Amino acid sequence: MTTRSNVDDVVAHVEGTGRDAVVMVHGWPDTHRLWDQQVAVLKDRYRCVRFTLPGFDLAKPGRAYGLDEVVETIRHVVEQTCPGERVTLLLHDWGCFYGYQFAMRHPALVQRVIGVDIGDAGSRRNVAAMTAKQKLMVVGYQCWLALAWRIGGSVGTGMARWIARWMRCPTDPDAIGAQMGYPYAVQWFKVKGGFGALRAFDPAVPMLFFYGARKPFMFHSQHWLDKIAARPGSRVIGLPTGHWVMLQRPAEFNDALQAWLDATDGALT
Repeated sequence: MTTRSNVDDVVAHVEGTGRDAVVMVHGWPDTHRLWDQQVAVLKDRYRCVRFTLPGFDLAKPGRAYGLDEVVETIRHVVEQTCPGERVTLLLHDWGCFYGYQFAMRHPALVQRVIGVDIGDAGSRRNVAAMTAKQKLMVVGYQCWLALAWRIGGSVGTGMARWIARWMRCPTDPDAIGAQMGYPYAVQWFKVKGGFGALRAFDPAVPMLFFYGARKPFMFHSQHWLDKIAARPGSRVIGLPTGHWVMLQRPAEFNDALQAWLDATDGALT
């Protein structure tokens, strides 16, 4: 059974009947459908809550959203679909960025975090480990998407789809639009005032971190991996994939995800 409710500018989808909830947040250039395979394997034991990030729904007019707006949307989704509960976050790409900030601002609402492929991206250690070519690649694709958002229309969407092909993104090209690039415009063009000073994510709860080991550059440092792996109840898993780990190795991803959830369920309070 699936229930839907309007929350701010998004529709929250809830599937499953379990006691605990897993709230799933995607990134660029995806929608709530990114998590279809995870919902299929988790919904018999958990309530799976997901939504398309504000501004990413191509059926609606696009606009930029600031960090505070997106974090507040996540909070409202959690509070309206899981009242009085602490939830497990399952995050990817920009979903990690927004979800990590949500977890730090609202720790009373979070009991576990699962991050996919975005760790301490942009940190001093992460940047220091990159070659000059890798740094140029990161700046290049991000500024390209920021520009695609600024241009908009069919030209901007064509630019976004072109870079998605270059990145070997498995998302259906027809589901990609220029308006999805606003987080890059906030970051590089300071739209909506930019992101401002951000606190480094330091999880106070058990964390599972997946990353794709076959990419031209990483979105984490070795220090990040070591730090997370050393925490009680936490685990780091690298798989031979690109950035979309859950789509490129779904069986291995889902098996590891379920095993970690099983292992940590009993420790939750």
